[in-house]
Amino acid sequence: MAYDHLDVRNADRAIASPQGTSTQPSSAEFVTPRRAAIGMLGWWSIAPREARKSLIAAFLGWMLDAFDVMLYSLTLAWVMSDLKMDKATAGGLGSLTLIASALGGLMFGVIADRFGRTRALMASILTYSIFTGASGLAQTVGQLALFRILLGFGMGGEWASGAALVSETWPAEHRGKALGFMQSAWAVGYAGAAAASGLILPIWGWRVMFFLGVLPALFTLWVRRHVEKPALWRASHERHTATHERVAGIFRAPIRPLTIALTFMTSCTMFGWWGFNLWIPAYLSLPQAQGGIGLTALGMSGFIIAMQVGQWFGQVTFGYVSDVAGRKRAFVTYALAAAAFVLAYTTAKEPLILLLLGPFISFFGSGWATGVAIVTAEIYRTDIRATAQGFIYNSGRIVSAAAPFLVGTVADTRGFGVALSMTAVAFALAALVWIWIPETKGRVLH
Repeated sequence: MAYDHLDVRNADRAIASPQGTSTQPSSAEFVTPRRAAIGMLGWWSIAPREARKSLIAAFLGWMLDAFDVMLYSLTLAWVMSDLKMDKATAGGLGSLTLIASALGGLMFGVIADRFGRTRALMASILTYSIFTGASGLAQTVGQLALFRILLGFGMGGEWASGAALVSETWPAEHRGKALGFMQSAWAVGYAGAAAASGLILPIWGWRVMFFLGVLPALFTLWVRRHVEKPALWRASHERHTATHERVAGIFRAPIRPLTIALTFMTSCTMFGWWGFNLWIPAYLSLPQAQGGIGLTALGMSGFIIAMQVGQWFGQVTFGYVSDVAGRKRAFVTYALAAAAFVLAYTTAKEPLILLLLGPFISFFGSGWATGVAIVTAEIYRTDIRATAQGFIYNSGRIVSAAAPFLVGTVADTRGFGVALSMTAVAFALAALVWIWIPETKGRVLH
């Protein structure tokens, strides 16, 4: 049974107060931009200063998150050799990081609703920066696992804080585009990490790569000085909703079926993304005798950068497409296309074909993430929004934590082709779940 008939706005208002009516002003009362926007970036030029600063903060926070987190996958072939890890163990460490990020996302989502988006954003950035640097000091697999777990807490917290910050400062007509640019920061950070690895790995090794991950901590100084708490959150915060009420709010009828559907959908896409992307750098770098392609560090970096160009365009254009065609059509199209391109990639062996296919996989296989940020922002009310986003996004990470381990284990026995093809099935399932998720295009936040 589809939930397209469900008026989610009224459902949210029913949850908003015991009387069944919302006491929250809409985001339009805080942000009223002129509708006449010229050109592709006209929406940016007419946006209020507060909205632009919030997007810059969330963009840079997510970009630096990607830089720090993806250093592990980029250096994985070298770490495996130095610390004597097999594929299953290496994948297991990636899974531990994702589990920790899920728990961190749940925790920071509640913190963002209770203490504010900017405070939660700064705390998450400091956490992942410190423990990325510490990863470079690891002498054993156990030490590296500990640092990756602690890093994961900060990694998970950044997304919920940043997505809530952006969604509450941008109006409905441009929210998709703003969140698309925020989400695309992951591609920029990943590409930056790939470029750094191509230059640094051959000369100074993987430990110096992790030391670079401390630098994002400096960004928190700018956030503290320049980014204000959204007016929509300040108004909601006056109600002093208890933590247990925030968590319970996302599971009360009639919103409960949507929470379940969104969580399952996000779990599928997360499984597909992490199962594929955590292993791609190692797959490209490992020698052919071990099932890889055998590229040099510089060659692997070039392939990854090309994929991140595709990811950036995919996540940005998803915002534009969803603002025109709707959230549901955009997501289903991207997810099904991702499944098709992943299957094509797993059957190819020639480096040139892999290079050409890579950007298309990342375009569709990463663009969906913008849709998760948009639809969750538009379904949940302000005082539980970050809690809901933290729960949904990071519950997906808990499920996806199995992906790196499963792909590594299957790759050991059946090869990378079979292992990576599992992620295509996950993308197809994510598209199917949208039968139960309503269209939210144009919804005003409250």
